[in-house]
Amino acid sequence: MKNTITNPKNPNSNSMIASMEARRTHIFSLYISLSLLHLSIVSAFSPIDNYLVDSGSVQPTTVHVDSRRFIADSSDSGLLNFLISAGSVSLVDPNPSQGSSPIYRTARVFTRPLYHAFKIRDKGTHLVRLHFHPFYSSKFNLYDSEFLVSANQYVLLNNFTVGKAQTLIIKDYMIWVDTEELVITFTPSKKSKIAFVNAIEVISAPKDLVPDIAMLVNSEKIERINGLKKRNALETVYRVNVGGPKVTPFNDSLWRTWVPDNEFLKLSTESKRVRFSGRIKYQMGGASREICPDNVYNTARAIRSLNNSVPGVNISWEFPVIGGYNYLVRMHFCDIASISFGLPYFNVYVNGNLAYENFDLSTVTYGGLASPFYADFVVDKESSEVLSLSLEPSNLSFSHAIDAILNGVEIMKMNNSMGSLDGEVCEESNLKFWPRMNVGDLVPLVAAMGLLVIACLFVYRRWVRVKNSVAYLPILVDILEVNSKCGVRSSLGKAGN
Repeated sequence: MKNTITNPKNPNSNSMIASMEARRTHIFSLYISLSLLHLSIVSAFSPIDNYLVDSGSVQPTTVHVDSRRFIADSSDSGLLNFLISAGSVSLVDPNPSQGSSPIYRTARVFTRPLYHAFKIRDKGTHLVRLHFHPFYSSKFNLYDSEFLVSANQYVLLNNFTVGKAQTLIIKDYMIWVDTEELVITFTPSKKSKIAFVNAIEVISAPKDLVPDIAMLVNSEKIERINGLKKRNALETVYRVNVGGPKVTPFNDSLWRTWVPDNEFLKLSTESKRVRFSGRIKYQMGGASREICPDNVYNTARAIRSLNNSVPGVNISWEFPVIGGYNYLVRMHFCDIASISFGLPYFNVYVNGNLAYENFDLSTVTYGGLASPFYADFVVDKESSEVLSLSLEPSNLSFSHAIDAILNGVEIMKMNNSMGSLDGEVCEESNLKFWPRMNVGDLVPLVAAMGLLVIACLFVYRRWVRVKNSVAYLPILVDILEVNSKCGVRSSLGKAGN
């Protein structure tokens, strides 16, 4: 419960404080309903679905930087034997770079449309990460590959190519899964006729990671949007540690990477970097370590008043984005710089539009310093190809105090009406370039799959009680025999009251 401060010796002071409290209540009544959804669970995260696949490998691989164990996609996975289709090839890097991660020394190459199927035990949002690290091979030129990737008919990548640079590319997605399987499909383009991947991660996400409610902010209105969680696939475009260094997967319970904000910072007059060495206090109604790690919340950029006047300055960031999409913007706040609660009041702008006025962190964190809070906004597709964020002191800001603060930013692209995160295209677009298999060609495949099912049932009965058993079924099936239609999907829910 939030305590109200009164001064019995000064009735006018009491009146002013009461007026200020009423204003706070009015401003934040709409947002408190959002914060109540963000329940804090500070226990260690242990995902029910946790598939880490080293594509093209013949044996399990341990990534030393975070000690995670990736299973091979071309051997016994621990629960089910599987079939490798003639449309895929395991490839080994003949000259791996010294110090490179072992999961990037092999690749699975697809020469026709095929898919991986992952059995889902925990329905809901899942993190999907695709790792691409091309290398030279006498068999295939991975640098010339071009392909489409989809997951449960959401298009994740279209005409994707790694280019000529020998760099690692990790694509990070959040997808709602309410089916028994998550199916990830790789479809080579007509031009290149090959696709590849080095590693795949499919991890069930914390229940509050993706919001169901956010605030739509544009030049005309600010309104609540409902139903985001089940209606959209999200691609993480930016994950930024404001005022702090790079945060590696080793220091993130969901194995994410957060980059410094230097390259996005545009205006920072009189702003200061802030670092906190104390304990971040996660509270009910705030964030959890899975939402955002300590290493992000214990750094920030802040505007600090050092004299009797409030500075008329702001902090601004600009992020290049692709036009034609809605974006989910998550801003992380944690007052790690004030000497007392209730001091920072500031305004928050999204694309130049006022999203929060007279924002008081003590209201949403119940008066706690070093207590994190995050706010979710939707920026509609009418915006330009630059997404801007800015903070400035408000008319309620105090002198000799912190007058604005921000700790982290996440920007996620939302799928368009065709269910795509990469262009006006649907999953079946590339399939028309591939001839279907003859019925005669399917007979041995069906027979082999029948034997596989029998073997799987036998093995499953022996392993069903084993703790943390693997339920990944990496059967590479010819996707041309699976009917898919391009449906129209809305990326925004209905506005709530």
